[in-house]
Amino acid sequence: MNTDTATIVPAAELIIGTGRTRRFIGAEHGAGVSYFFVDNEPGQGPDIHRHPYPETWVLLEGEARITIGDRTLQAVAGDTATAPAGEWHGFKNSGSGRLRVLCIHASDRIIQEWQDAPGVLDIPTGSH
Repeated sequence: MNTDTATIVPAAELIIGTGRTRRFIGAEHGAGVSYFFVDNEPGQGPDIHRHPYPETWVLLEGEARITIGDRTLQAVAGDTATAPAGEWHGFKNSGSGRLRVLCIHASDRIIQEWQDAPGVLDIPTGSH
């Protein structure tokens, strides 16, 4: 590891909007992966979307109803699930408490296509 470029990215710098979700775009920090750290209330979660690379979720706390293609899965804290590249997917907090999940994108940038806006790529940058 080149210690000249090693840095810590404070959590506060990754918060998006007014909620508790954080977004890390790897290309902005010399990393080969990106992620969302999601912290949602019951019923919250991203609508159906897809990426040109796999996305892996690690549930840290709570329960989630995960949709991958035509399958619906129920996951709890400690579980890991992966949506293959190009597969429509999303999740919602299906529990009564908070859902905390790490959403790992196998890409140095986040590229999303939302099902309700097909053909339009959402490629967020680090600006908040």
